[in-house]
Amino acid sequence: MKVILLGNGTKQGVYEVVLGLRTEIERYVTIVAEDWGGKEDFSKIVADFVIVFGGDGSILRAVNQMGTNPLPLLTVHLGTLSFLSTIQIDELIPLLKRPDLLQLPVIRHLLLDCKLFRNGNNILSQPDESRLALNEIVIHGDAPSRLISVEMYIDNDLVTTYRADGLILCTPVGSTARNLSTGGPILRKDIDAVVISPICPHTLSNRPLVDSPDRIFEFCVHQDAVLILDGMEMARISSSDTVRICRASQTFNTLGVPGFCYYKALRTKLGWNGSFTE
Repeated sequence: MKVILLGNGTKQGVYEVVLGLRTEIERYVTIVAEDWGGKEDFSKIVADFVIVFGGDGSILRAVNQMGTNPLPLLTVHLGTLSFLSTIQIDELIPLLKRPDLLQLPVIRHLLLDCKLFRNGNNILSQPDESRLALNEIVIHGDAPSRLISVEMYIDNDLVTTYRADGLILCTPVGSTARNLSTGGPILRKDIDAVVISPICPHTLSNRPLVDSPDRIFEFCVHQDAVLILDGMEMARISSSDTVRICRASQTFNTLGVPGFCYYKALRTKLGWNGSFTE
């Protein structure tokens, strides 16, 4: 089996843990490429799957590093609170020993494609590139506590004009991130849907909206703002710009690990213990 190793080498303990396991890992797989800085392009590397060590930040970086190369990811938790990781470090070697590892199901997750049009031209991407988001796309005012007005169109139909600190459009994977903190709903990862959540809306009737990812979402902002994809600022938005979001042609793929329970992960990481403590 051929694998790519990825992780945040600047985070204390990550590379040291991998280094301690490297000999054991190489007993079962061949490492064809690796990166601990989050900058290498792996869109043309041939491998069976990718092992990502770290938290959600490392996994989000891996999505863009893989680009249009839809290799499945095996995500190993070495972060703090991670909703994307599926196994703990002590589960890695037993999993690599499995003779049926490459026969495990591949779980496909929604990715969003984002474009920013200025004077009719998409300024985010070159012709062969795409700006992808696994968690969320955020439009936010460029100054603290400054409200912005955002017109939202779905399939060219005007839905509403939000007056808020900002707006979030998230995937099911990203529903437990900033969307949850804003008061949006949690979506199971395999549901084919997106959530649009206003951030601190001025009008209390503006509530989160769930819709199909097969729609085309367009946002026209009437003040200067910033465009953020998966926590990274991508561009400044001017009042005449249009943000267009749709389903990406590729998906984010993970190996379906035996014994992983989505609701157990929610129960553990969100503290759903069924009782109150004083």
